Parts: sequence; structure tokens; C-alpha cells
Amino acid sequence: MRRWMAILALFVVVGTGAHAAHFSKMAEGSLQLIQKGPQKMWCAVCGMNLKMFYKTSHAVELDDGSKKQYCSIRCLAADWPNIKEHVKKILVVDAKSGKLVDAKSAYYVVGSKVKGTMSRVSKIAFATIEDAKEFQKRYGGKIVNFDTAFKMAQESLAKDSMMIAKKKRMKMYPMGEKIYKKMCKPVDVNAYGRINELKAALKTKKLCKPMPEKQLQAVALYLWEVKRGKSAQSCCGANSSKVKDSGIAPDISEQDKCPVCGMFVYKHPRWAAFIYYEKNKKMAHLAFDGVKDMMKFYLDPNRWGDYGDIKNHIVKMVVRDYYTLKPILAKKAWYVVGSDVLGPMGNELIPFATKEAAENFMRDHHGKKIVRFDEIDESLIESLDA
Repeated sequence: MRRWMAILALFVVVGTGAHAAHFSKMAEGSLQLIQKGPQKMWCAVCGMNLKMFYKTSHAVELDDGSKKQYCSIRCLAADWPNIKEHVKKILVVDAKSGKLVDAKSAYYVVGSKVKGTMSRVSKIAFATIEDAKEFQKRYGGKIVNFDTAFKMAQESLAKDSMMIAKKKRMKMYPMGEKIYKKMCKPVDVNAYGRINELKAALKTKKLCKPMPEKQLQAVALYLWEVKRGKSAQSCCGANSSKVKDSGIAPDISEQDKCPVCGMFVYKHPRWAAFIYYEKNKKMAHLAFDGVKDMMKFYLDPNRWGDYGDIKNHIVKMVVRDYYTLKPILAKKAWYVVGSDVLGPMGNELIPFATKEAAENFMRDHHGKKIVRFDEIDESLIESLDA
């Protein structure tokens, strides 16, 4: 276990700023946590403990009254596409007083000797210019406003995420898997909407034996980012022709061929999408190797063959939730555009049964936006093929 703890320490150093002498990001007094429920102690995006990274913590108040808190401006940037249209107020912890203040009026010291939280470049906020200058004199960096610091966080998000992902693959996931198998009961990871909800359940519901925070984070990361993906693929590997359905869609046969690209759909069952239509007073269906090709057909059926007025006879369209693989009606699904997950034909529209699941996926895989069925048009499809 000592070896695993040493490995974990190497990962956490990205967030702790251990090499910046005498500066700790941990809370020194009482915490201001504005999230609700047992998950309030952990970041809404990455699951990191807010007490350990309190002095880089950010929070938002949304127009529906809900509140979220993050370990860093990086995680705020990761969640921004999901919340930007609903944000009423952005808050940040003043690193001097430990109080939440309006981020728009704060002074950020960026690029100091203090290690960044989930980022290569640190961004430490202060309520007053005097406190920012005092910190700058000791640790270096430059002083900027929130808009500049946030823009930097957005621009570096992809590179920062790649750096973090590499560390997790090499160290955190193997450690989390080992601890999970040794110290935890079986966990249905799909029962939770966010990683901090999962992490809270591991602790409060005693799904795992008591363990230090660092081990708990490793287990949560393994379950959320590895096991969740494996469970989605367990019934439908790339070479499997057997797909368990719930009655809304048929099993895929070896004869089903996508009318748009000509690919045999059974080779990629997890991406399968269907159009059901009436033909000679009977139900017929077309199978596609992904939502993108299905929508190409739907928008202009006769471009792909002589299908007459098939659009007037469509009964339903079915896609599969990316995580659960359960069939869902295409017109009720939420689709993530521009993620780093590729389908059989490259960039895809990734479908989900709920908006919350789509938001989680977009954060984890750097999606650009979420759209509904009626928002999918030819220009959007063309952008995916560009």
C-alpha cells in the first residue's frame, strides 16, 4: 500500500502546490460550501475534496436556485458549456480570508510558483489588490482580472485535461481498481448523476470500508471514468452481434446495412440507430451505424436511394444511450456534439436519455455543446464531417 500511496502523491502534487514553500491550498478555518446534500464536500466535476483545495475553490449560483462548487477555475471552465446560460453569480474563495467573494471583482495571481489545481498554471484569487500584490511579491506571477484568468483556463482546458488523463491512466485508475476490489462492495455506478454524488455514497452509505480521502478519490475516479465505461460496453463489444434490447428496438441482424455508408451495422452495435416506418401496411426498419448517418438519411432520404415519401410513414426513430446502451426515442434524446469520442464514422452525435448524463459526458470528453433532435440540421452534420 505504501507504493500506491507514493504513486498517488505524485498525482496529487498537480493540485496541492507542495513545492511552493509555506503556501497550502487547504482550508485553515471554517469552509463556505454552498452545495447541498452529502456530496457538498467534493467538486462537482472532478470529485476532489474541497477542503484540500479550498483556496482555489470557485462556486456558481444558477437561475433555478441550484448551486455548484468546484475545486478550481479549471473545473468551472470544464462545466461552463452546461451552465453558462443560467449563471447568476460566480464566486471564488479569497485566498487570504478564506471567504467567498464575487469573482468578477477579485484579483487573480496567475503563473506563480504555486502549483496549479488541475492545471499547469496556478490561478489564485484575492479580494483586494494589496493582498494580491503581497502574494505576487513572494511567489511571483502576474495580476489579472477574472475574465482574463477564466479565458486562460478555457484556452488551456484541452491540454490540462490531457495531462490529467495521462496521470490518471498511469496511476490513479490502477490504484482505484485495486482498492475497490479489496475494500468495497459491488457498486452500480450508473445510479449516480455526478462523481461527487458517487463519492458521497461510497462514504456515507458505507459501500467501501473506511479509507483516507486520497484512496477514496482513486476509487471514485476508477468507478466513474473506467468501470462506468466498461459496463456500457460489456454487452456490446466491437465484434459482438448480440445486443440486449428492451422491446423498443430489434436485435441487429448480420444483414442490416447502413443505407448511407454501406457499413454492416452488427459490427458496431453500441452505435446502432434505427428508423421504423410503415411499408405495405407492415412495420419495416432501417439500421444505421450511428446517429450522424441516421440524420443524414432523415434530412434527405432520396439522396441515398429511392425511398419515395418515407418521411411521411416514419413511426419512430430509436438511438442508444451512450452509457447504458438502452434504446431511447431519438426525438427525446440529448446529443453531445464535438467530443473526443469517435464513432465508426468519426465525429458523432452522442445520444443520452437525460440532460444530466449528457452534461456529465460533455465534461468528461470535452464536448462543445448539447443539442436536441430538432436542432440537428445539415449544417451541423456537415461540421461533423469537416
